[in-house]
Amino acid sequence: MITGAEIIIKSLEEEGVEVVFGYPGGAVIPLYDKLYDSSLKHVLVRHEQAAAHAADGYARATGKTGVAIATSGPGATNLVTGIATAAMDSIPMVVFTGQVALPAIGRDSFQEADITGITLPIVKHSYLVRDVNELAATIRAAFHLAGTGRRGPVLIDLPKDIQTAMAEFSYPQEINFRGYRVPGEPKAAMIYQAAKTIGLSRKPVIYAGGGVITSGAAEELTELAEKAQIPVTTTLMGKGSIPENHSLSLGMLGMHGTVYANYAISESDLLIAVGARFSDRVTGRLDAFAPQAKVIHIDIDLAEIGKNVRAHYPLHGDVKVVLRELLKRIEAPQSGEWLEQIARWKEEYPLTYQQNGDQIKPQYVIEQICELTKGEAIITTEVGQNQMWAAQYYKAIKPRCFISSGGLGTMGYGLPAAVGAQTGCPDDLVISVSGDGSFQMNMQELATIVQCQLPVKIAILNNGYLGMVRQWQELFHDKRYSQTELIPVPDYVKLAEAYGIKGCRVQRSEDVRPVLEQAIKHPGPVLMDFVVAKDENVYPMVPPGGSINKDAMGG
Repeated sequence: MITGAEIIIKSLEEEGVEVVFGYPGGAVIPLYDKLYDSSLKHVLVRHEQAAAHAADGYARATGKTGVAIATSGPGATNLVTGIATAAMDSIPMVVFTGQVALPAIGRDSFQEADITGITLPIVKHSYLVRDVNELAATIRAAFHLAGTGRRGPVLIDLPKDIQTAMAEFSYPQEINFRGYRVPGEPKAAMIYQAAKTIGLSRKPVIYAGGGVITSGAAEELTELAEKAQIPVTTTLMGKGSIPENHSLSLGMLGMHGTVYANYAISESDLLIAVGARFSDRVTGRLDAFAPQAKVIHIDIDLAEIGKNVRAHYPLHGDVKVVLRELLKRIEAPQSGEWLEQIARWKEEYPLTYQQNGDQIKPQYVIEQICELTKGEAIITTEVGQNQMWAAQYYKAIKPRCFISSGGLGTMGYGLPAAVGAQTGCPDDLVISVSGDGSFQMNMQELATIVQCQLPVKIAILNNGYLGMVRQWQELFHDKRYSQTELIPVPDYVKLAEAYGIKGCRVQRSEDVRPVLEQAIKHPGPVLMDFVVAKDENVYPMVPPGGSINKDAMGG
């Protein structure tokens, strides 16, 4: 007979969990007491939101399921933004929250919150454990749900008395749910029809999303593109699905995508959507999106197929499995003229910006990071202009090396995500690209970086504004800059030094590369404050409600 807290530890060990991210409090003291002697590594964040983001970053970088822990009430509610972030991007995560004792539930007890109710729309499933004898099976079920099918967060709410109650430990090796089935292979007839359609097309485009990364299908996707000579454009979440220095890569599409990717989509006669959900930031006006194209849609979530754009050939299944079946039957289309047209678009409409003297352009900083790391570093981003510049100018050459909040667009995500990524990939170079607005949302995690001795490199693109909001105010609201100038601006170098981190400020373009070189060589964490052009905008940009085939601004 062991306690519920010990059952949790043993269950995590059975699942192969090596690290958890959390913040203790009264309702999880029994669990933390057993963590003290366990084999699990615990990363103490400085805010519960950061625990969820770090677990998320760990999951994206490693492909494993992330684990976060927080106490009841405000500890649990502080996780909500991180849970929603993981849900929108289909990231596997198991979240443990403390809860008041069972007899106290529903009595407005101290630090009580109905966290299973609060998170109902943003979890794959949630559990309130009422019987310690069901605890191990619940944890087994949570990990199975989080890590299969369309991945996502699962929450387990742990009343304090469940953690101290006694039970025998038996961990189930198999789990079955009524009505829950992981899809197998699509019907052979559908695969045959899709393969035949690809062979008959003349202007095909592959549109790759985060599902390619999640399923570990980047190799199969690249093989398909090469075998059939089909150009590939990716979403923000799909970066790394094909090496972005590949001749068939079109970069990112959509609102801030490359002109040639958007033109290719608009002129295509066949769109092969792989693990993508046709987000509004990708499609622009739906009635003008890929108007001439038949659509093959491959996705593990049947609810996504046909949700926003009609799928003429729906292929329901795991992306990796479906692509392997397609590769057996695919015949290359006659796309030579199409590839020549795309090459002309690439030459005519490259990503570009104007460099003015010593002034630092944010795009230049990202370009230098890409050149120095050869696209092999793990990049985490915040949200806003910094995110889009990173997506445009950092050429990811492998999967799981570009980590960003896509669907929810969570400011404050990048720094704690870097904590998770570096924890999961200790031998990799991890660089957190931040805007000064986003950085201030979770900058307390500098303490976590120091405590855990994580050599994260932080590049702040400091323009003194909430840059993307300022850009929209400039373009669509007559330059009425309401509450977007960040005054006062902290001295980020002094802040870094206060935590014991090496800090440096860069104000001239000629100093960007030398500082980056020194930071990469430095064995510990480094914060670099790049003072960039205040009024620089992200271009190309398709305005909201616009069409990606003709309405791009500045590109």
